[in-house]
Parts: sequence; structure tokens; C-alpha cells
Amino acid sequence: MIKGRKASGGKYKNIKKKKLYARKGLERRVKLKKIKKKIMKGRGGILKTVLLAADYANIFDPKTKKAKKVKILNVIETPSNRFLARQNILVKSAIIETELGKAKITNRPSQESMIQAVLMQ
Repeated sequence: MIKGRKASGGKYKNIKKKKLYARKGLERRVKLKKIKKKIMKGRGGILKTVLLAADYANIFDPKTKKAKKVKILNVIETPSNRFLARQNILVKSAIIETELGKAKITNRPSQESMIQAVLMQ
């Protein structure tokens, strides 16, 4: 057998390192604290406003069809990962306790620089 070839005679390909554009970015977790934002540079000179911590959410009430800015008291449950609720980390579909009652987060807070939620009955 020739070195660097398969039993069938085909060549083995070298595994290449990931390029900078193919690498994964840092994971951002939005915590339940006083509001903190950061401006990040993206590809093509774009600027993104990223949320790192928040204590208020825009709550939509389906009954009255109005939205209100309300203080978040606690993270009750996170369906995607139960450990995130213990650390008070705000992610999409997390159930939060607010001054108006329970609400479900409908957006991705780490990508958009705010928290949107719908009041649960």
C-alpha cells in the first residue's frame, strides 16, 4: 500500500483549520440585573447593539391589546434549559415573573437590545 492512500487507491484529504469567518462567536447570556448594553462591530462595518443585562421588559397584554414597560422580578422557568432559570438568565420562551404577573419572552434578547414578552393568563 502507498502511504497517504486508502485501500481503494483514493487519497486522504487533509483537515483544514477553520477560517476566521467560519468560527463561532462568543455566547452572550442576558442576565437579570441593571440594564447594560454593548455596541459590537459586525462584518461589513455594521454596528450591533447587544444586550448583556436587563431588568425591564415590554409586556404586551392580549386582553387590552396594549404594551407596557414593566420591571422583571424573577425568571420562573426556561423550557430549553432548566439551569438557565436558576441563574436568572433571560432567553427566548423563558417564563418570567413581572409586576403584572407571569409573562413569556417572545424575542431573542441577546440579539436584539430589548426584551419583548406576552402576558400569560
